[in-house]
Formats: sequence, structure tokens, C-alpha cells
Amino acid sequence: MYRFFEQLSSRIAAPFLGDRSRNSKVWPCRCGQSLFFRNSQCLACLAALGYQPEQSRLSSLQPGEHPDTWTLDADPQAGLFRRCVNLDSPAACNWLLPADGHDTLCIACRLNRTIPDLSIPENPERWRKVETAKRRLVAQLITLGLPITPKTVDETQGLAFDFIGIEPDGTPPTTGHASGLITLDIKEADDAHREQMRQQLHEPYRTLLGHFRHEVGHYYWDHLIANSHWLEAFRQLFGDERASYSQALERHYQHGAPPGWETCHVSAYATMHPWEDWAETWAHYLHMTDAVDTALGFGMSARDMDFDYQPFPPDTLFDPAHPGGEAFLSFVNAWIELAGMLNELSRSIGQADFYPFVVPATVITKLHFIHLVIQEEGGRADEVLL
Repeated sequence: MYRFFEQLSSRIAAPFLGDRSRNSKVWPCRCGQSLFFRNSQCLACLAALGYQPEQSRLSSLQPGEHPDTWTLDADPQAGLFRRCVNLDSPAACNWLLPADGHDTLCIACRLNRTIPDLSIPENPERWRKVETAKRRLVAQLITLGLPITPKTVDETQGLAFDFIGIEPDGTPPTTGHASGLITLDIKEADDAHREQMRQQLHEPYRTLLGHFRHEVGHYYWDHLIANSHWLEAFRQLFGDERASYSQALERHYQHGAPPGWETCHVSAYATMHPWEDWAETWAHYLHMTDAVDTALGFGMSARDMDFDYQPFPPDTLFDPAHPGGEAFLSFVNAWIELAGMLNELSRSIGQADFYPFVVPATVITKLHFIHLVIQEEGGRADEVLL
């Protein structure tokens, strides 16, 4: 198997050479038109499209031998597939599932425990936005080899999502995670509301995908860190999670982040409690890997730009002696350069910075720790996105 970060390093060094179809976020239709992750129909030839999560690929489809079944133009021998029944719902899901199973919903849609009340006029569009972000999250988790089990299969260890609004008594929902259940206030899908909350909470960044990546970090802390051999190293790096969360929350919202937090944390919110530091850093790991992979898939690179950024040295790694350390540093340094380029592009059209964060050396150490945890658990963090 190809190794993800080894291949990523080679693509960083020579972004315009080699097989650009690998690790790309653009796929070819049978007619030659470029296809993108969220497409369900080719706009050129009107072919039906479907995303196969197990192979991380989008393909044009041919009718199968049985009704409502399909084969992949990208791999006709892959078998028969069905399209998720949520394709025809406001969720507009374009994912596929094996035709020989009993499920009618794809793996991403099977994670839903509660969907928003669609009788409310604004909610169908809100749900579409939420599902678009959630599918990108789930696709990345599958690519990394992380376990994804719906709560309908395992209530104790599984993952589920509630997308809800204000309760009948007027109580607003709280976005967060508890025992594998991720709750999202459906109003977060309203751009105006989300921007109002961002400013009210003095956040530099607030998106649906960011919410999901942060909250799922809490879920994986429970499964990958708690009661594992990583726990003591986590406490040395992030802090002792046994400290009172309620007191930390109250202190944070009363006094804010401590002075000098920028030298040790990726965001002000990460200073609140070790659990939040983990979840914030986890989310940034997912941001960085997805963005670098996407940029290289489109042939974007900042390696020839005249930036004054000093590359991070090996001693910033959690394990400087790890054999994959050089590849990880290659990825991190490429991300810093890419973020600088994308920030300037955003400023050139009057938009806020693409990545409004500064990543200090201590955060690089934490990111490497998270990378090694994922690598050990999934066994695929160093493999190619197939």
C-alpha cells in the first residue's frame, strides 16, 4: 500500500508530477467532465453519480442488472450499489451503499438520530447544509481508518447526531457532545446566526464543518485516549482532564484565555480545559490534512513562494525519533506555507483570512501526538486516500 504522508510529502515536493488522480477531490465523469464531492448528477452529460465511501471516490453510474441498482464506471467489477434514499430528501445525499445489504441509508445518514422538523420552512435548507458538512467529516474519518459505528448498532460505543431546534418551552439546544451523541443547534446552518454567535463569542472561525470536527474529537478522546496507554502522555501534553470541567467553563467565560495563551494553544477556547484543547487541536488536524490534500489535488502549492516562514525542526515533534517524523514535518511546513498563500488570496478579494490562526511549536507537538494516535488506531493514517 502507498503511505499517505509519504505520498503527501512527494506531492508537496513535486505537486505537478505523478498521478494527480490520487488523493484528489476531483474525479472524471465517463464523459470527461470534472466531478466534485457533493455532485449527484453530471451537468455535462446528466449521468447519475454516486460517492463510494469505502474507496473515497465519486463515479458516474450505469444501471445495474436489478431495479434501482447501479455499477461504477470507475470500477465496473466493484459490484452492485444502491443510492442512499436520502438522495431525494432535502439532505440530497449522493452516497452509495452495497446493493446486497438490507440498509437503505448510507453510513453517513445512518448516524442521524434526530433530523430537524422539516415542517418549519427554513429547516429543509438548513438540513441540506448540515448534511453536506457532515458527509465531508464522515468521508475523512473513513479515509483515516477511524471506527464509525452508529448508535443503532452499538448504543454504548456508537456515534449519533441530533439536529434540533428550540424546545417547546423555549429552551435553545446546546451544541456539544455527550457519550457519543453530537447535538447541533440547527440554527447554526443560518449564516447570519452563526456569524452573530462568532462575534459574540469572539471567535476567529465558526463553521458547520468546524463544529463537527471539534465535537467528534471529544467522541474519539473517549475511545482512543481514555483508559488507553496514551492517557499519561496526553496529561503531560494537554493537561489533566480530571480537573473540574464546570469550574473551567465558568472561569473561561468569566475571565477569558490567560495571557500568553498563543504560545501553547491553537485557539483561546483550547485553554479552557484539556478536553477542549484536545478537541480544538484534533479539529485543526482534520482541517489541515483535508485542505493540503485538496490543494495538492488541484495542483496548488506554495513551495515556490518567497515566504519567510522558518520550517519547524524535528524537536517540535511529540516523538522526534519516529520514522514518519520527516514526512509529518513536510506536511506541517507545507500547510503553513499554503495557509499563508490562501490568506493573501482571501485578503485580495476583501474576505477574512482563510486560516485565522497561528500555529506555535507546542501545537505542532500536540498535532503529532494526535497523528500518532490516529495512525495506531486506524492503521490507515499513513495510507493513500484510495
